[in-house]
Formats: sequence, structure tokens, C-alpha cells
Amino acid sequence: MNKEITPRVLSQVFTKLRESRPLVLCLTNDVVRNFTANVLLASHAVPAMLADPTEATEMVAQCADALLVNVGTWTPEQETTMRAAVNAATLHSRPWVLDPVAAGLLSPRTALCRELIRSHPPTLIRGNAAEILALVGEDALPRGPESTVASAAALEAARHLARSSHAAVLVTGEQDFATDGTLCMTINGGHPVMTRVTGVGCAMGAVAAAFCAVADSPLQAAVLTSMLFSSAGSEAASRSISPGSFALNFLDALDFFSSHPENIRYFPSPTAGQTH
Repeated sequence: MNKEITPRVLSQVFTKLRESRPLVLCLTNDVVRNFTANVLLASHAVPAMLADPTEATEMVAQCADALLVNVGTWTPEQETTMRAAVNAATLHSRPWVLDPVAAGLLSPRTALCRELIRSHPPTLIRGNAAEILALVGEDALPRGPESTVASAAALEAARHLARSSHAAVLVTGEQDFATDGTLCMTINGGHPVMTRVTGVGCAMGAVAAAFCAVADSPLQAAVLTSMLFSSAGSEAASRSISPGSFALNFLDALDFFSSHPENIRYFPSPTAGQTH
């Protein structure tokens, strides 16, 4: 990816997203299914939600453009479906995104995430700082999706994870960091109220999967996802009086910025001290 995402590049990728409307199979947690589907639709992608391993495998093989695996409400049955879908994504060269919700806090999901990264490396990994640290074996006392660990604390772990897995890594928090193990970009923006609405982070993984289907690189997909959410979050917060109104305004803002990316406000900058 170029070190800079120019307005021309931004326009090209968003145009491709709107025109192709990638279908994202979301194997996600029970709490956020509806919100995730609406976020994808607002971003001009198409959601699909399945639970059966045979159907998930068939969809990945035949018509899905990308796959999201979110372990937020892990069960053994879900794990069977996730493994089948990830295997199909690898076999058919479909991009897939891992969202390791609460990795490091609960052992079954932590083991699954680490094993999937080793056996079927994802295209992109999105998580908060504690989750990213847990994936590389560092104890950060995670609290799940609402981790209080600063995203910058996981920067070196994210670089290491990206290099070892050959995936782009997007660390989200007050600041977002996107890295492919060499380049590392910082994206500012967003708003604290985003942490008070269930599903914003999980839906971010789904949109990242959609971008993986149309972007020039996984790192570009990570950066564009962060730019879109930062701009939409800031705009929605400026129009909202509570988390409830924010959720509705956020969907409207996603639709607006996806349709008019020239208005996106937050652009990436190289992270200090990165390796080139």
C-alpha cells in the first residue's frame, strides 16, 4: 500500500465497494447480528448470517466475497461452523477477517483464535489492544470488547502478529493503528460514545471484510475501515443526545460517507518509530 491514501484512491475503492456490493458471510456473536447486518447495508455491502457448517461452507465456496469470524459468543457448535467456513475460505481464496472478542480472558476462544491464525492465516485481524496482546501471548487483563488498555500499548504486538501471520492487523481504541508488520498507520477520530453502543466494534470487523474484497491490500482495507468509522462516529456523535440516537445517526453517517467519501475527515499518518 502507498504510504498515503489520497482522495483519488479513496474515491476509487469506495466506488468499487458501492458497485460490487460484496457479500460478507458473518459468523458473528448473537448480541450484534442485527446491528452488524444494518452497518454492512449502510456501508453498501451485503450481509449474510448462517449457523450451519454445511451451508456456511457452501456459501463461502459459491457466492460469498468475504468471511467474518467473530468469537464473541463462542460455543462448540459455532466453532465447528467457523472451522468449516475458514477452511473453505482458504481453499477458495476468499478473504477472511478474525475478530478475537475477549481473547485472553476465556481459554476456549483464545485457543481457537490462536490455532486458526496458525493453520489458516486470516487476511485481517481486528481487535482491541488487550485482545491483540493476548493473541501473541501477553497478559493484558482484557475486559472483552470494552478493554481499557490503550491501543498504543499493543503496537509492537500488532507488528509481530502481522509479520508472523502475514495478515493486516487493526488495533482499535481511542486511536486506531493499522499495520502489515512493516508499515504502520495511525488514524485518529471517532468518539467515546462509540464504546457505549453494543456492536460498533464487532460491526467494524464485518466492514473490514467487505473492504478486503475490494481494496488493493489488506492494510488498505484496515485503514479505510478505520477512516470510515472514525468519520461516521464523529459525525453521528455531533448529532446525538444519547447512545440510542447515536446508533441511528451512525447508520446514517455510514451511508453518507460511503456514498460521499470525499467528505471523510480522518486520514492516516505514519506511526512514529515504525519500521519501513
